[in-house]
Order: sequence, then structure tokens, then C-alpha cells
Amino acid sequence: MIFVKLALDMDQYDKKILRQLQEDGRISNLELAEKIHLSPPQTLRRVRNLEKLGIIQGYAARVDRDAIGLSVMAYVNLSLDREQYRNVREIEKQIMAFAEVIECHTISGDFDYMLKVVATDLRGLSQFLTDKLMQVAGVGNLRSMVCMEEIKPISGLPI
Repeated sequence: MIFVKLALDMDQYDKKILRQLQEDGRISNLELAEKIHLSPPQTLRRVRNLEKLGIIQGYAARVDRDAIGLSVMAYVNLSLDREQYRNVREIEKQIMAFAEVIECHTISGDFDYMLKVVATDLRGLSQFLTDKLMQVAGVGNLRSMVCMEEIKPISGLPI
């Protein structure tokens, strides 16, 4: 697997770059170079290489859900009807097309997928589940769990 090899080939400077960029993706190359104790050209070369290899997959702003009116977050466990496994990729495309689904993972255990879903309120969540998600052909069983409080929001990976 290519990523196993890449992880082994990364040195302390690559790891420092990744840690810093996870903390502040808008840091200038000059500031980054100062923090990791490399020259700006060397730092930029390393960042570009990490991007080219796909280790750095992009940059994004973290947005406060409540500030934009998405005050409800839920995890939804979903199972497919066994007869629909031949259509699994089409079902996944439909699920991923819903803006309310901000993450989707295949999982082991009693369910096939775990979705992270956002909504304006509980009624909005209920309407999404009933009027959209449960209407996807092949969706069998659902179980939703509403998040009461976010204790540790998304953070960088431990590098």
C-alpha cells in the first residue's frame, strides 16, 4: 500500500509541516518555515510534494454549525436491504448527494453505514430521515442518535 510507504518515508520536517497546517491551514510559507526551522524554499517544496502525493488533500475553513443555523447533528446507522447489495454503489451515490449528510462511513457490525447528518432543528432532521433518506430504494433499517453536546470537535490527526 502506497500510504504505508509514504508514512515511513516522511521525516520530522514533513510531520512538523502537517501538524502546523492542521492547526492553521492559512499560515504563510514564511511563517511555516520559521516554525519548523527550514528555509522558505525547502518548506514550499515539501508542502507541494505532500500535496502532490495526496497526503495533504486540501484546505478548508471550519465553520460553526450553530452560527449558520445547523444546530442539530446526528449519527445515523443505516442498513441496506439484502436484495439491494447489487446496487450498493448507486445507493451510495444517492446518499452522498444529500447536503445534510456531511460524512458517510461503511462500518462493521449490525449496520452497513454510519452517517453524520446536520439539520436546522429536530423537525428538519425528522423530515430529512423520513422524506429523503428512507425514500432511497434499498435503504432498510435506520437508527439515529442525536448529539446532545459536542465535546471535542473535529481536530487534526495525531502526527
